[in-house]
Amino acid sequence: MREKETTQLRKNAKRLRSDMTEAEWALWYHLRAKRFCGIKFYRQKIVGNYIADFLSLNPKLIIELDGSQHAEQIEYDRIRTAYLEEQAFTVIRFWNDEVLRDINMVLDVIFDAIHNDFPSPSENP
Repeated sequence: MREKETTQLRKNAKRLRSDMTEAEWALWYHLRAKRFCGIKFYRQKIVGNYIADFLSLNPKLIIELDGSQHAEQIEYDRIRTAYLEEQAFTVIRFWNDEVLRDINMVLDVIFDAIHNDFPSPSENP
């Protein structure tokens, strides 16, 4: 990626961090400061040519919140998700209204995604 593109991507990520949606704020409240399962999450983190809404490096998990505009960009989101998965991330997506209506369900799905990546002590060789 060229330096100009990288600079623009960084500017976009910074802008997105300061202009979070209501749904992003609602989820960030639970994810920030290692509040959720003791895991460090970042918001609006750059991965390649993309900006992930919420990202954890351990486990390699990306959480995307989608607004109504995503209904018209299904192919773009498919390509983007495929790229992120090629980088060894698990990607889970929620609609903004899911976060606002049922945050506990969203947190349960995230919890399950985290713990399915880690074998229980009885599963270790």
